Amino acid sequence: MYSEQSYRYADLLEGVRQLSGRYPFLSSHVIGESVMGKPLLALRCGTGQRRIHMNGSFHANEWITSALLMRFVADLSAAYCSGEEIGGQRVADLCREVTLWVVPMVNPDGVELSQEGLSERHPYYRQLLEWNRGSAQFEGWKANIRGVDLNDQFPAFWEEECKRRGIESPGPRDYPGPYPLSEPEAAAMASFTDRMGFHAVMALHTQGREIYWNYRDYEPADSEQLAKKLARASGYEAVKLSGSDAGYKDWYIQRYRRPGFTVEAGYGENPLPMSKFDHIYMELQPLLLEMLRL
Repeated sequence: MYSEQSYRYADLLEGVRQLSGRYPFLSSHVIGESVMGKPLLALRCGTGQRRIHMNGSFHANEWITSALLMRFVADLSAAYCSGEEIGGQRVADLCREVTLWVVPMVNPDGVELSQEGLSERHPYYRQLLEWNRGSAQFEGWKANIRGVDLNDQFPAFWEEECKRRGIESPGPRDYPGPYPLSEPEAAAMASFTDRMGFHAVMALHTQGREIYWNYRDYEPADSEQLAKKLARASGYEAVKLSGSDAGYKDWYIQRYRRPGFTVEAGYGENPLPMSKFDHIYMELQPLLLEMLRL
Protein backbone atom coordinates (compact mmCIF):
# COMPACT_ATOMS: atom_id res chain seq x y z
CA MET A 1 0.00 0.00 0.00
CA TYR A 2 3.00 2.33 0.07
CA SER A 3 6.56 2.55 -1.20
CA GLU A 4 9.58 2.19 1.07
CA GLN A 5 10.49 5.87 0.72
CA SER A 6 7.24 7.82 0.92
CA TYR A 7 3.47 7.66 0.93
CA ARG A 8 2.05 9.44 -2.11
CA TYR A 9 -1.42 10.46 -3.21
CA ALA A 10 -1.23 7.64 -5.79
CA ASP A 11 -0.53 5.21 -2.93
CA LEU A 12 -3.59 6.52 -1.12
CA LEU A 13 -5.82 6.02 -4.17
CA GLU A 14 -4.51 2.49 -4.67
CA GLY A 15 -4.93 1.70 -0.97
CA VAL A 16 -8.53 2.93 -1.01
CA ARG A 17 -9.22 0.88 -4.16
CA GLN A 18 -7.80 -2.29 -2.62
CA LEU A 19 -9.47 -1.90 0.76
CA SER A 20 -12.91 -0.97 -0.58
CA GLY A 21 -12.74 -3.92 -2.97
CA ARG A 22 -11.76 -6.35 -0.22
CA TYR A 23 -13.94 -5.18 2.65
CA PRO A 24 -17.64 -4.34 2.23
CA PHE A 25 -17.37 -2.88 5.74
CA LEU A 26 -15.53 0.14 4.29
CA SER A 27 -16.80 2.79 1.88
CA SER A 28 -15.10 5.81 0.31
CA HIS A 29 -16.61 9.21 -0.39
CA VAL A 30 -15.41 12.39 -2.12
CA ILE A 31 -15.89 15.43 0.15
CA GLY A 32 -14.28 18.07 -2.09
CA GLU A 33 -11.29 18.82 -4.28
CA SER A 34 -7.85 20.32 -3.80
CA VAL A 35 -6.70 23.47 -5.61
CA MET A 36 -5.30 21.21 -8.37
CA GLY A 37 -8.53 19.22 -8.62
CA LYS A 38 -7.51 16.09 -6.70
CA PRO A 39 -10.50 14.45 -4.99
CA LEU A 40 -10.39 14.65 -1.20
CA LEU A 41 -11.39 11.22 0.06
CA ALA A 42 -13.17 10.25 3.26
CA LEU A 43 -13.37 6.63 4.39
CA ARG A 44 -16.25 5.34 6.47
CA CYS A 45 -15.88 2.38 8.84
CA GLY A 46 -18.66 1.17 11.13
CA THR A 47 -22.38 1.62 11.55
CA GLY A 48 -22.75 3.06 15.05
CA GLN A 49 -24.58 6.17 16.16
CA ARG A 50 -21.46 7.80 17.63
CA ARG A 51 -19.48 9.55 14.89
CA ILE A 52 -15.71 9.97 15.30
CA HIS A 53 -13.44 11.75 12.82
CA MET A 54 -9.69 11.50 12.18
CA ASN A 55 -7.64 13.30 9.55
CA GLY A 56 -4.03 13.48 8.36
CA SER A 57 -1.67 15.47 6.14
CA PHE A 58 -3.04 18.92 6.83
CA HIS A 59 0.65 19.77 6.48
CA ALA A 60 2.40 18.61 3.32
CA ASN A 61 5.64 17.35 4.86
CA GLU A 62 3.70 15.35 7.47
CA TRP A 63 2.54 12.86 4.82
CA ILE A 64 3.46 9.85 6.98
CA THR A 65 0.23 10.57 8.90
CA SER A 66 -1.75 9.47 5.83
CA ALA A 67 0.03 6.11 5.80
CA LEU A 68 -0.56 5.69 9.54
CA LEU A 69 -4.30 6.34 9.22
CA MET A 70 -4.61 4.05 6.23
CA ARG A 71 -2.88 1.26 8.15
CA PHE A 72 -5.35 1.73 11.00
CA VAL A 73 -8.30 1.62 8.60
CA ALA A 74 -6.88 -1.57 7.06
CA ASP A 75 -6.39 -3.19 10.48
CA LEU A 76 -9.87 -2.16 11.61
CA SER A 77 -11.50 -3.48 8.44
CA ALA A 78 -9.65 -6.80 8.56
CA ALA A 79 -10.47 -7.37 12.23
CA TYR A 80 -14.12 -6.47 11.70
CA CYS A 81 -14.54 -8.87 8.81
CA SER A 82 -12.66 -11.73 10.52
CA GLY A 83 -14.30 -11.26 13.92
CA GLU A 84 -10.91 -10.72 15.56
CA GLU A 85 -9.79 -8.34 18.27
CA ILE A 86 -7.37 -5.42 18.26
CA GLY A 87 -5.78 -4.62 21.60
CA GLY A 88 -8.30 -6.77 23.45
CA GLN A 89 -11.23 -4.99 21.77
CA ARG A 90 -13.62 -6.95 19.58
CA VAL A 91 -13.82 -4.63 16.59
CA ALA A 92 -17.22 -5.84 15.40
CA ASP A 93 -18.77 -4.83 18.73
CA LEU A 94 -17.05 -1.46 18.72
CA CYS A 95 -18.08 -0.64 15.16
CA ARG A 96 -21.72 -1.34 15.93
CA GLU A 97 -21.49 1.54 18.40
CA VAL A 98 -19.20 3.89 16.45
CA THR A 99 -18.85 5.12 12.89
CA LEU A 100 -15.33 6.29 12.08
CA TRP A 101 -14.81 8.80 9.28
CA VAL A 102 -11.18 9.23 8.16
CA VAL A 103 -9.81 11.84 5.75
CA PRO A 104 -6.30 10.46 5.31
CA MET A 105 -4.85 13.25 3.14
CA VAL A 106 -6.27 16.76 3.49
CA ASN A 107 -3.48 18.40 1.45
CA PRO A 108 -2.64 16.15 -1.55
CA ASP A 109 -1.19 18.94 -3.72
CA GLY A 110 1.22 19.97 -0.98
CA VAL A 111 2.15 16.35 -0.27
CA GLU A 112 2.99 15.84 -3.94
CA LEU A 113 5.12 19.00 -4.01
CA SER A 114 7.04 18.11 -0.85
CA GLN A 115 7.78 14.62 -2.14
CA GLU A 116 8.35 15.12 -5.87
CA GLY A 117 9.54 18.71 -6.11
CA LEU A 118 8.63 21.17 -8.82
CA SER A 119 8.58 20.65 -12.57
CA GLU A 120 8.68 23.51 -15.05
CA ARG A 121 5.31 22.34 -16.37
CA HIS A 122 3.61 23.00 -13.03
CA PRO A 123 0.98 25.74 -13.39
CA TYR A 124 2.29 27.43 -10.23
CA TYR A 125 5.96 26.98 -11.17
CA ARG A 126 7.07 30.62 -11.01
CA GLN A 127 4.98 31.47 -7.97
CA LEU A 128 6.14 28.42 -6.02
CA LEU A 129 9.80 29.20 -6.67
CA GLU A 130 9.22 32.77 -5.55
CA TRP A 131 7.26 31.69 -2.46
CA ASN A 132 10.07 29.24 -1.64
CA ARG A 133 12.66 32.06 -1.87
CA GLY A 134 14.10 30.72 -5.10
CA SER A 135 14.88 27.29 -3.70
CA ALA A 136 13.97 24.14 -5.63
CA GLN A 137 14.03 22.12 -2.38
CA PHE A 138 10.48 21.52 -1.17
CA GLU A 139 10.94 18.73 1.40
CA GLY A 140 10.12 21.17 4.21
CA TRP A 141 6.98 22.57 2.53
CA LYS A 142 3.96 22.50 4.87
CA ALA A 143 1.43 24.66 3.03
CA ASN A 144 -0.99 23.84 0.22
CA ILE A 145 -0.10 24.56 -3.41
CA ARG A 146 -1.05 28.25 -3.01
CA GLY A 147 1.33 28.69 -0.07
CA VAL A 148 -1.39 28.74 2.59
CA ASP A 149 -1.05 26.81 5.85
CA LEU A 150 -4.31 24.84 5.94
CA ASN A 151 -4.18 24.46 9.71
CA ASP A 152 -4.20 28.25 10.13
CA GLN A 153 -7.30 28.62 7.96
CA PHE A 154 -10.21 28.13 10.32
CA PRO A 155 -12.47 30.87 11.76
CA ALA A 156 -11.37 30.53 15.39
CA PHE A 157 -9.64 33.81 16.32
CA TRP A 158 -8.11 33.75 12.82
CA GLU A 159 -7.20 37.44 13.05
CA GLU A 160 -5.20 36.73 16.21
CA GLU A 161 -3.31 33.97 14.44
CA CYS A 162 -2.49 36.36 11.58
CA LYS A 163 -1.01 38.85 14.05
CA ARG A 164 0.95 36.15 15.83
CA ARG A 165 2.36 34.66 12.62
CA GLY A 166 3.17 38.03 11.09
CA ILE A 167 3.34 36.49 7.62
CA GLU A 168 1.42 38.39 4.98
CA SER A 169 2.17 36.47 1.78
CA PRO A 170 2.27 32.85 0.59
CA GLY A 171 5.18 30.66 1.55
CA PRO A 172 6.27 27.22 2.74
CA ARG A 173 4.54 27.54 6.12
CA ASP A 174 2.55 29.69 8.57
CA TYR A 175 0.69 31.96 6.11
CA PRO A 176 -2.97 31.88 7.26
CA GLY A 177 -4.29 32.97 3.86
CA PRO A 178 -6.21 36.06 2.74
CA TYR A 179 -9.29 35.14 4.79
CA PRO A 180 -10.64 32.11 6.73
CA LEU A 181 -11.49 29.06 4.60
CA SER A 182 -10.11 30.70 1.47
CA GLU A 183 -8.61 27.36 0.41
CA PRO A 184 -10.83 24.60 -1.01
CA GLU A 185 -9.22 21.94 1.19
CA ALA A 186 -9.99 23.82 4.43
CA ALA A 187 -13.46 24.76 3.22
CA ALA A 188 -14.17 21.12 2.35
CA MET A 189 -13.10 20.00 5.84
CA ALA A 190 -15.30 22.61 7.52
CA SER A 191 -18.30 21.72 5.36
CA PHE A 192 -17.77 17.99 5.90
CA THR A 193 -17.53 18.48 9.66
CA ASP A 194 -20.67 20.62 9.77
CA ARG A 195 -22.54 18.08 7.65
CA MET A 196 -21.57 15.05 9.75
CA GLY A 197 -21.90 16.48 13.27
CA PHE A 198 -19.03 14.49 14.76
CA HIS A 199 -19.02 13.71 18.47
CA ALA A 200 -15.21 13.97 18.68
CA VAL A 201 -12.36 14.68 16.25
CA MET A 202 -8.63 14.07 16.05
CA ALA A 203 -6.17 15.76 13.68
CA LEU A 204 -2.99 13.70 13.23
CA HIS A 205 0.24 15.64 12.76
CA THR A 206 3.96 15.01 13.32
CA GLN A 207 6.06 15.26 15.44
CA GLY A 208 6.62 15.47 19.22
CA ARG A 209 4.65 12.61 20.84
CA GLU A 210 2.15 15.07 22.34
CA ILE A 211 -1.63 15.40 22.53
CA TYR A 212 -3.24 18.87 22.55
CA TRP A 213 -6.76 18.85 23.94
CA ASN A 214 -7.81 22.41 24.87
CA TYR A 215 -8.80 25.64 23.18
CA ARG A 216 -9.36 28.94 25.02
CA ASP A 217 -11.53 27.17 27.65
CA TYR A 218 -14.17 26.25 25.05
CA GLU A 219 -13.42 22.53 25.48
CA PRO A 220 -15.77 20.27 27.51
CA ALA A 221 -14.94 19.74 31.18
CA ASP A 222 -13.80 16.15 30.62
CA SER A 223 -11.42 16.89 27.73
CA GLU A 224 -8.27 16.75 29.85
CA GLN A 225 -9.23 13.38 31.30
CA LEU A 226 -10.00 12.05 27.84
CA ALA A 227 -6.59 13.27 26.63
CA LYS A 228 -4.96 11.49 29.56
CA LYS A 229 -6.65 8.27 28.43
CA LEU A 230 -5.12 8.73 24.99
CA ALA A 231 -1.78 9.47 26.63
CA ARG A 232 -1.88 6.31 28.74
CA ALA A 233 -2.66 4.24 25.66
CA SER A 234 0.27 5.60 23.66
CA GLY A 235 2.93 6.86 26.02
CA TYR A 236 2.44 10.35 24.56
CA GLU A 237 2.05 13.41 26.79
CA ALA A 238 -1.23 15.29 27.19
CA VAL A 239 -0.36 19.00 26.90
CA LYS A 240 -2.44 22.10 27.60
CA LEU A 241 -1.56 24.40 24.73
CA SER A 242 -1.75 28.19 24.52
CA GLY A 243 -0.74 30.75 21.92
CA SER A 244 -2.28 28.97 18.95
CA ASP A 245 -5.47 29.73 16.99
CA ALA A 246 -7.26 29.03 13.71
CA GLY A 247 -6.47 25.30 13.61
CA TYR A 248 -9.01 22.63 12.70
CA LYS A 249 -9.15 21.31 16.26
CA ASP A 250 -9.48 24.86 17.63
CA TRP A 251 -12.40 25.66 15.34
CA TYR A 252 -14.14 22.37 16.08
CA ILE A 253 -13.90 22.85 19.85
CA GLN A 254 -15.08 26.45 19.71
CA ARG A 255 -17.94 25.70 17.32
CA TYR A 256 -19.25 22.49 18.86
CA ARG A 257 -17.95 22.50 22.47
CA ARG A 258 -17.07 18.84 21.95
CA PRO A 259 -13.76 16.97 22.45
CA GLY A 260 -11.13 17.72 19.83
CA PHE A 261 -7.50 16.65 19.78
CA THR A 262 -4.34 17.33 17.84
CA VAL A 263 -1.92 14.41 18.08
CA GLU A 264 1.72 14.96 17.20
CA ALA A 265 2.91 11.47 16.29
CA GLY A 266 6.49 10.26 16.38
CA TYR A 267 9.64 12.15 17.11
CA GLY A 268 12.34 13.67 14.92
CA GLU A 269 12.48 16.15 12.07
CA ASN A 270 9.73 16.43 9.43
CA PRO A 271 9.28 14.74 7.11
CA LEU A 272 9.63 11.68 9.30
CA PRO A 273 11.05 8.83 7.20
CA MET A 274 9.10 5.68 6.42
CA SER A 275 11.81 3.75 8.28
CA LYS A 276 10.10 5.03 11.48
CA PHE A 277 6.64 3.96 10.34
CA ASP A 278 6.37 0.63 12.17
CA HIS A 279 7.62 2.06 15.46
CA ILE A 280 5.26 5.06 15.29
CA TYR A 281 2.31 2.85 14.39
CA MET A 282 2.95 0.53 17.34
CA GLU A 283 2.67 3.56 19.66
CA LEU A 284 -0.23 5.13 17.79
CA GLN A 285 -2.58 2.19 17.18
CA PRO A 286 -3.69 1.91 20.85
CA LEU A 287 -4.35 5.67 20.90
CA LEU A 288 -6.48 5.50 17.75
CA LEU A 289 -8.42 2.57 19.18
CA GLU A 290 -8.93 4.45 22.45
CA MET A 291 -10.23 7.42 20.45
CA LEU A 292 -13.06 5.19 19.21
CA ARG A 293 -13.98 4.34 22.80
CA LEU A 294 -14.18 7.93 24.07
